[in-house]
Amino acid sequence: MARLHTQLVGTGRPQFAFLHGLFGRGRNWSGIAGALAEQGHASVLFDLPNHGSSAWTQDFSYPGMADAVAAEIEERLGSAARLTLVGHSLGGKVAMLLALRRPELVDRLVVIDIAPALSEAVDGFPALVTALTAVDLSRIHSRREVDAALAERIPDLGTRQFLMQNLRTRPSWHWQPNLGLLGASLPEIADWPDPGPVSYPGPVLWLRGEHSDYVRPEHEAAMRRYFPAVELRTIGDAGHWVHADAPDEVIAALLAFVA
Repeated sequence: MARLHTQLVGTGRPQFAFLHGLFGRGRNWSGIAGALAEQGHASVLFDLPNHGSSAWTQDFSYPGMADAVAAEIEERLGSAARLTLVGHSLGGKVAMLLALRRPELVDRLVVIDIAPALSEAVDGFPALVTALTAVDLSRIHSRREVDAALAERIPDLGTRQFLMQNLRTRPSWHWQPNLGLLGASLPEIADWPDPGPVSYPGPVLWLRGEHSDYVRPEHEAAMRRYFPAVELRTIGDAGHWVHADAPDEVIAALLAFVA
């Protein structure tokens, strides 16, 4: 697999690595990484395969993504990187799988609003893919026009703004993620690949949004089976995009976790 696009925030050897969610990109974490850098903690932000500036693939595979991130970590930091790995949603499943497959690379794990289980809440994403692909970009002249076209199917402004981060104008207007593959792979994205009888012994912080349906009580048994040292915390008044809804709380939680 081709190397992944990464961005370093801060100076020195990274302590944190961030993996974004579906239709996201590494820069979604720039604000939180910047706050961590002010406290002396450098971070590396990943664009996962088929997202952002990273290469597209022929198929969707959680193990393949986990292995690609592990290879990038080893290339940059060596085989004893010992990072605090932070993953949200899709990126949280990649992070969990990476910790289970390559525990020597992960000093601590932070899983944000996702569980090692079937994510039924992903059912809303086909409508987003339909909305993006329905925009005739050959007739577009401004971002305002794209926003207006999306508003017919996506009334929530915050969701539109999040998705429009993926809009590029050169060489012509286009969506940067691999919408065809991701849209066709939503059942696999919602699923959780069975990693076998393995567990990760290191500390794990599991953050969920108070108003999110992605983490439910029935998920806790599987989470504790894979991650015996897990601590579950609920971030009040936050939805699935916990880091966008409550950035200060997430920053404080990360700093306390590595203190």
